[in-house]
Amino acid sequence: MKPAFSLCVYCGSRMGQRPEYEQAADEVGRWIGAHGGQLVYGGGKSGLMGIVAQATLKAGGQVVGVIPTALVEKEWAMNECTELHIVANMHERKRMMADRADAFVALPGGIGTMEEFFEAWTWRQLSYHNKPVGLLNTSGFYDSLLGFLGSMVDQSFLNDWQMDLIRTGSQASELLPQLVQDAGLSTAPRLDQI
Repeated sequence: MKPAFSLCVYCGSRMGQRPEYEQAADEVGRWIGAHGGQLVYGGGKSGLMGIVAQATLKAGGQVVGVIPTALVEKEWAMNECTELHIVANMHERKRMMADRADAFVALPGGIGTMEEFFEAWTWRQLSYHNKPVGLLNTSGFYDSLLGFLGSMVDQSFLNDWQMDLIRTGSQASELLPQLVQDAGLSTAPRLDQI
């Protein structure tokens, strides 16, 4: 069955220090599955990546994992994905993830999460795509980043138009429907989930 929407999630391959991060990843996955959606993500089985993928599957959603060969060789791939694409390098991974997504959201994570989020945002401002981009600011994880971005606006390296290209929220149940609706798609719950 064709998914109602396809949400690309960027997040950590580690759990982080707060249980709220794991809870948020689980909530994101359950929301995707309960609303007939498809998760597109980096294909890993560890950390928040594994949590969001497992939660999506358990809730009846589809999971598309995209992982470079080098990470498969380290046995980091989640073989339970509905589709697991093994690609040559990170460039191919990010391109396939972007192509398969209707919208993007970053959960807490590290340098890889940041790099992917900023690329999706940059591509949007350059009109390489017109897909919504969001930050799930769980327990204030992104407060410092948002403050720094505000200072970039103050110093005229960013403008309000660019900042308006990203949505932020602290609750998945509020942010995710906004992103999917901004993509022009439906977030109606599946009948078997009501």
